[in-house]
Amino acid sequence: MSRNLKLFIMVLPTIVLLVIFTYIPIGQEIQIAFENYNLYNLSNIYFNGFDNFINIFTSVDFNFVQIVLNTVIWVVVSLVFQFTLGFGLALLLKKPFKGRGIYSGLVFYPWAVSGFAIGLVWAWIFNGQFGLINGILMRFGIINQGIGFLSDPHIALASVIVVNIWYGIPFFAIMLLAALQSVPEELYEAAKIDGAGRFRRLVNVTIPYIRPTIASTILLRTMWILNFPDIIYAMTNGGPANSTNTLANYMIIKMYSFYNYGQAAAIGFIIMSILMIYAVIYLSIFSRLERGVI
Repeated sequence: MSRNLKLFIMVLPTIVLLVIFTYIPIGQEIQIAFENYNLYNLSNIYFNGFDNFINIFTSVDFNFVQIVLNTVIWVVVSLVFQFTLGFGLALLLKKPFKGRGIYSGLVFYPWAVSGFAIGLVWAWIFNGQFGLINGILMRFGIINQGIGFLSDPHIALASVIVVNIWYGIPFFAIMLLAALQSVPEELYEAAKIDGAGRFRRLVNVTIPYIRPTIASTILLRTMWILNFPDIIYAMTNGGPANSTNTLANYMIIKMYSFYNYGQAAAIGFIIMSILMIYAVIYLSIFSRLERGVI
C-alpha cells in the first residue's frame, strides 16, 4: 500500500463527516434559497429563482439597506473594542500577581454563558422603567426619568453593541494571553539592551511575534459576530423600528416569526457569501503582509 493511499484512508473519516454534516447541509440551504419554501404551505414548494432575494431587497416592512448598515456597525464597532480591550486585559494579566487566578476566572466567566441568557440579563439591566442602570442614575440625581436604552431607536443599537463588546472581551483576552505567554523573554531582554522602552517592545517585539494569533482571532471573531443573533434577539428582536436588526437576526425572524424558510435561506446565503469574500480578501492581505509585499 502506497504512502498516499495510507494518508487518504486516515483522513477519509474526517472527509466523510465534513461532507455529511457540513457540505450537504450547505448545499440544501443553497437549494432552499431559490425555492418557495414556507411552512404554512408545504404542499406548494417550487423553484422560484431569485424571488426570495428580490423580496428581501424590496421589503417594505424591513429596510434591507438599514439592516446591512446596522450589521456593518454591529460588526466593526464590536470587533474594534473587543480586540482593543481584550488585548489590554491580556497584557495586564500576563505578569503574575496575587489573586490572578480568581480574577482571571471572573473575567473569563461571561464567555462560558449562553449569549441568549446574557441578552436577557442585560435587557433587564437596560430596562427603561425598572432597569438597574436607570435606577442607579436616578438615585444619584443624574436623570429625572428613565432612559429608554432599548426602546429609543437612536440609542438601541449602541446599547446592544455595548453588551456584545462586554461579552466578547474574554475571547480576545484568553487567546491573546496564551500567545503573549509564548513570547520568549530573551527577545524582551535584547530589546531592553538596545534601549527600547515599553511601547517599542510592544510594537517591535510583542505584536510581530503574536501577529498570526491576532490575525486568526480577528478573522474568527468577525465571522462569529456577523453570525451572532443571540444578544439582539433576546434584547430587542431587531427593534425598535428595525434600528437593531442585523442580517443574522433578520434570518431568525424570517424563519421563526414568518416561517419563510426560503427567504431565511436566502439571507443565510447572503451572509455566507459575504463571509467567503471577506475571508479571501482578509487572508490575501495578511499573506502579503507576512511576505512583506505590503
